[in-house]
Amino acid sequence: MDADERMDKTISNLGENLQTIRTGRANPNMLDRVEADYYGAMTPINQMATISVPSSQQLQISPFDKGSVADIEKAIIYAGLGFTPTSDGNVIRINIPQLTEERRKDLLKQCKSIGEEAKVAIRNIRRDCVDSIKKMEKAGDLGKDQALDGIDSVQKSTDDHVKLVDESVGKKEKEVSTL
Repeated sequence: MDADERMDKTISNLGENLQTIRTGRANPNMLDRVEADYYGAMTPINQMATISVPSSQQLQISPFDKGSVADIEKAIIYAGLGFTPTSDGNVIRINIPQLTEERRKDLLKQCKSIGEEAKVAIRNIRRDCVDSIKKMEKAGDLGKDQALDGIDSVQKSTDDHVKLVDESVGKKEKEVSTL
């Protein structure tokens, strides 16, 4: 797999991670990273239940197995999302509270850290590629000019992808800070 493909995967992963950060409106993706104990195995909630949005401020979770309602409730509470689920035995409802200024600041920090993780991953990919180019040059498979061209193209790709990360994180930060 070449560097561009790996960096593109990092960008798509960044998008998925940023989707899980709440903005004030209910969104089923907010629970994507929450896992509950399901017969001894940690399982993502979206694989154990249907997550729907009945209103802009509420999520409704309908577990496929009604016996897992309590486990899902516990998982949501312990996930640290700031939600308090309520259950009627069959369905779990989560009212999404308005974001406080303090919570917005926490979410902005979370956005930045997710972005920084993506940048680190991209830089690691760059390092791996540059190392392999240098090994190929040392082995005699590449000439000096070809190696320098390869390193330059990897650096350009890295710069482009880091710019994409910054744009994605900036867009999400703007979403979070919009009242």
